This record gives sequence, structure tokens and C-alpha cells, in this order.
Amino acid sequence: MIELLTAPTPNGWKISIMLEECGLPYKVRWINIGKGEQFAPDFLAVSPNNRIPAIIDHEPADGGAPIPVFETGAVLVYLAEKTGQFLPSDIRSRKQVMEWLFWQVGGLGPMLGQHGHFKLYAPERIAYATDRYRNEALRLYGVLDRRLAQSRFVAGDSYTIADMACFPWVQTWKAQDIPLADYPAITDWYERLKERPGLRRGMELGRKHINKRPQDDAETRRLLFGIKEEEQ
Repeated sequence: MIELLTAPTPNGWKISIMLEECGLPYKVRWINIGKGEQFAPDFLAVSPNNRIPAIIDHEPADGGAPIPVFETGAVLVYLAEKTGQFLPSDIRSRKQVMEWLFWQVGGLGPMLGQHGHFKLYAPERIAYATDRYRNEALRLYGVLDRRLAQSRFVAGDSYTIADMACFPWVQTWKAQDIPLADYPAITDWYERLKERPGLRRGMELGRKHINKRPQDDAETRRLLFGIKEEEQ
């Protein structure tokens, strides 16, 4: 049994998509990041970076004690290796998946996260910061669009954990005011992936728990972004 410690965010949905797609049984422990539960000692014991999501594998392959895993890239690789799914074993295909997975966790996710923060959540609008991260977000969309113009999926001809890592962030395009129609290869990929039942179930996980926007509550802003009221 996999225990998923998560919240309904793009990073959280990466892992619920994978769990649904590979068919592993799992249970969810919701972490209310708006109330600071990510700083609780029992959560930090699993995820020392105080970020969701993380997992605990209560039935690891070696038969030993439960194994905690944090950071989405590491979790996706761990689950892929555990199940033998969505990560090719041949050296060339595996290399491509790892390249694009690291591209997402090091680039697409963080840059879209920063763009979304300054566009949607920052207590004051800073044109330089918003423009800087928007330009980088659009550059990364261009990278992904050129890639998907050459291959059916992010890492080649097969659907892999690289697609699962990218999709939840691309689906924020409306909120981030990204002109998706300007990226036809991404649009085609996005529409095809939306039809996958496992992906849809993974993306639906926890949506009922979204009940407050960070910009609406001072304590939530402090916990998520380190913003104090006197600094506004």
C-alpha cells in the first residue's frame, strides 16, 4: 500500500496521476498547507523540504521497513521502477524520459510557479518580476511545443512519467493567461491526454479540498509565501 501525503496542487496531481495510471492501491493523507501542516514533525520526517507531495511505501520490494520518498521527480521514478510502468528500460529511451522529467522539475514547474505567484498572489504587482517570469514561461512553452512537434509524447513515442510531470502545470494555462492556441503541438498533446481515464481520476483527486485562495487570507499567505502583513 502506498500512502500519499498531498494537497490539491499541480505538484500533488503529478503523483495521483501516476498512482491512478499504474493501478497501485493507495490511501491519501491530506496535508493542509494553508494551515501549516507541512511543518509538522511527522510530515517533515517524510518530506524534510516541507513540501508536498511525498509518499510512504508500506510494502517495498525488499520486504523491509516502509520507505518514504519526497520530491516529485524522485517519487515518479520510484513508482515507475516499483511497477515497471511508464519508464522504459532501454538506455536511450530511459535517458530521454529522465532528461524531460528533470526539465520539468527544474524548469517548467518552478518558472510557472513563479509566474503564477507574481501574477496572481503577490501582495503588490511588480511589473519587472511578472514580465521576467512570463517571458521565461513562454520560452519554456516554446521548448515544449517544438519537442511535441517532433514526437507524440514528451519523451518520445510512448506516454511516460515525463508527460505526467508536465500535464498538471500546463493545465494552469488559463489562470496564468498563457495563449495555448499559439502552441499547436502542446494543444494537441493536452487534448489527447485529457481523454486518459487514469489521468482524469488523478487530476480530480482532492478538488473538493480547494476552498480558499492564498490571496484571501493573511495567515495562508504567511505560511505559503512567507509574506507578513506589515510587509505588504
